Amino acid sequence: MLVVGGAVWALCPTDLAANARPLAGVFAAVIAGLILQPAPGGLVALLGIIAATVTGALSPKSALAGYGDPTVWLVLAACLMARAMTRTGFGRRLAFWFIRALGRRTLGLGYALVASDVVLAAAIPSNGARAGGVLFPIVKSVAEAYDSRPGATARRLGAFLVVMVYQCEVIACALFLTGQASNVLIAKLAKTTANVDLTYGGWFIGGIVPALVSLAIVPPLLYRLFPPEIKQTPAAPRLAQEELDRLGPASRDERVLAGVFLLVIALWLAPAIPGAAALLRDLGLECLLNYAVVALIGVGALLLTGALTWEDVTGERFAWDVFLWYGGLARLAEALGETGLTERFAQTVAGQAAGWAWPLAGLALLAAYFYAHYAFASITAHATAMYAPFLVVLLTAGTPPLLGALALAYASNLCAGLTHYGTTPAPIYFAAGYVSQRAWWRLGLLASLINLVVWLGLGALWWKALGYW
Repeated sequence: MLVVGGAVWALCPTDLAANARPLAGVFAAVIAGLILQPAPGGLVALLGIIAATVTGALSPKSALAGYGDPTVWLVLAACLMARAMTRTGFGRRLAFWFIRALGRRTLGLGYALVASDVVLAAAIPSNGARAGGVLFPIVKSVAEAYDSRPGATARRLGAFLVVMVYQCEVIACALFLTGQASNVLIAKLAKTTANVDLTYGGWFIGGIVPALVSLAIVPPLLYRLFPPEIKQTPAAPRLAQEELDRLGPASRDERVLAGVFLLVIALWLAPAIPGAAALLRDLGLECLLNYAVVALIGVGALLLTGALTWEDVTGERFAWDVFLWYGGLARLAEALGETGLTERFAQTVAGQAAGWAWPLAGLALLAAYFYAHYAFASITAHATAMYAPFLVVLLTAGTPPLLGALALAYASNLCAGLTHYGTTPAPIYFAAGYVSQRAWWRLGLLASLINLVVWLGLGALWWKALGYW
């Protein structure tokens, strides 16, 4: 980390703002820490904030300003709602409902698990909690029920379910602003870099058509290229019903959580509904147009009703870790942009594509951004290091601002399907031992090609119809 930071400090241009060199060094060291992971992300970001003040790159007040950003509190609140989901068992119940309805065939069983993830992604930004904490134990138990275990019997059922659920997980991440924790950071970078507002409703509406098409194509493709030996799973609905019987009727806390969940999503979508924002303003409820306020109201309701306890809040390590790294990274990235270094990088790179039509330059830049994820162990590190400079380059090349911001945002999530370390659930699923690294990377590359064609082809046409460019 120190070596990387020192090298960037030494190579940074000297004709920029006075704090550009030390800030660039600190920022590079933090990104290296997020990639190499010598410590939790929150600690790495906090050490970066401390280093920025010690080196004089930022004043203490400026360095800590990120923790007062409402979007940081939005992520924290949404992660706490994920804790309530786990505590009440609502997520497991939802998954078993889908399996009971769709799980008679192997492909339908996979879709049942994916549907659960998509529904939860609408308000739960922890893809580790969703795909790792809720879905993975179900994937494993269903596979074992059909005598499919790592090794000789992996291809009976488990290997296919692991690959399908994970490849669809990255599509769920891309579909919602709350799809995974870094999406809100990406929205913040779009605002500070290009003054583009990536709202919850705009993000979802822009992603719904390409996401549905990807979900319609990728699983059958995986089914054909990596087929399970078991094609029918008639026992799966029965197993799901048995689990639902063990859970018993929905508890009061589950019903409260479901109500809060739906209310929060409805209010997040309000700005995208014609007349809804004006109605809230007329009623004196303009505060409900702020995503962070809505999320905090949701957490407050869960606390007041007892569906979430204060001990849950103080003990949710993931949520507070996200709070620390997100607040720190957002401020460091914003401050680095203020020095002019990002713009200098954009001018240099854009000069290499001088004379290219912006669609061609945009596709080349998006492909470079997408496949650079082979070098990153998390979406957070990738987006923090590359989103802002690549967005500026796209704009310099002539790409319409909202189109560039959205395309990079969706790509930041979809690229995580490339490797077995692309985002938080990847190591969990890979470590189960059902799929070899070679098969994982081969299938991830094929899925990535389909996703790029769908999202940059059909998706671009959809965004044109929406007036996004």
